[in-house]
Amino acid sequence: MKYELLQLKQELKEELTHNILPFWMDKMIDDINGGYYGQMTGRNQLISNAPKGGILNARIMWTFSSAALYFNIPLYTQYAKRAKDYAFQYFFDTENGGTYWMLNADGSPVDTKKQIYSQAFFIYALVEYYRVTNDAACLDKAIDLFRLIEKYSFDATQNGYFEAYSKEWVLLEDLRLSEKDANEKKTMNTHLHILEAYTNLYRIWKNEELAKQLKNLIDIFLNKIINSKTYHLDLFFDENWNCKSTLFSYGHDIEAAWLLEEAAVVLGNADVLKTVRDVALKVADAAAEGIQSNGSIVNEKNSATGHVDTNCDWWPQAEAMVGFFSAYELSKNETYAMKTLATWEFIKANIIDTEDGEWHWSVSSTGKVDNNNDKAGFWKCPYHNGRMCLELMHRIHD
Repeated sequence: MKYELLQLKQELKEELTHNILPFWMDKMIDDINGGYYGQMTGRNQLISNAPKGGILNARIMWTFSSAALYFNIPLYTQYAKRAKDYAFQYFFDTENGGTYWMLNADGSPVDTKKQIYSQAFFIYALVEYYRVTNDAACLDKAIDLFRLIEKYSFDATQNGYFEAYSKEWVLLEDLRLSEKDANEKKTMNTHLHILEAYTNLYRIWKNEELAKQLKNLIDIFLNKIINSKTYHLDLFFDENWNCKSTLFSYGHDIEAAWLLEEAAVVLGNADVLKTVRDVALKVADAAAEGIQSNGSIVNEKNSATGHVDTNCDWWPQAEAMVGFFSAYELSKNETYAMKTLATWEFIKANIIDTEDGEWHWSVSSTGKVDNNNDKAGFWKCPYHNGRMCLELMHRIHD
């Protein structure tokens, strides 16, 4: 097993440094309007006038910052700085605080809502940039965003975080991240990425309120979001935490399994960590229900109807690799490591675009590549696959 894992580590380094990062460095730099272009189609057509999403910009910033931190390569810091500078100039609302959801290609705001999911990603990215550069302005911005989330989004009555606000921080009627989502007050997805952001912030800012809210987020997952019968994550809730969904999202299951464990490690509470590690393995086993014989993990299952979305999007494959390897580290059960290796073989054969760079959005159960969704865009970023490479390179020891 050690030989296979060391081989995997080398292949992931090659994938990150020769395919994923070069795609964004060579093909997505916007030299006219600044920052990065907002879209390239699945047929590799650059849409130079596409709107620019805050999530895309933040995830690019995080990925290049994290790569710079791992490799100590100043060039990667420069690409992270490009995203950071653009965010400071255009995405931050200097009047009301927080970041805009979407800009026009020229940098003017086109959607000024304050989606909490997006605020969390800017915290995640700003902290990572700070870890590389010690840029105090980035840490200050991250702390400001934390305080805004706590001031406006935290539900002190029923616990948890509400989803979306206007430019002036008024709770919106339409709270959805995307058209496919249910319009509910609280979601697993937003809580997962607040957890991720607060974990990264707590690495460098040992603040008591932050520690309290990070522990509270872990408790929310343990007591409200993770289904105590199935160990899948419930996805949508009303403000009183009544579940409003019957879907299992296998990618989110396995992503949450390792992010929760990471949060508990960073928090540093031994009792919490023990509980989380026990639950994380059960969540990983629930996610494994979505694994196919070819090593892929399918998208979703509707537990009420039995319908399965058998497409294999790029990001659940990446999260499966990290999540099952984390389960291997916790349990020492090589079955989990074998799942990681099998998923990588599937990714190499089906998801990586060896001709034009980056990864395809998805492949169907029959092996058909999805060219109708973006190669790069509002949701298609170097974060899931880039982070997977970096996480496993960290975790596999020579």
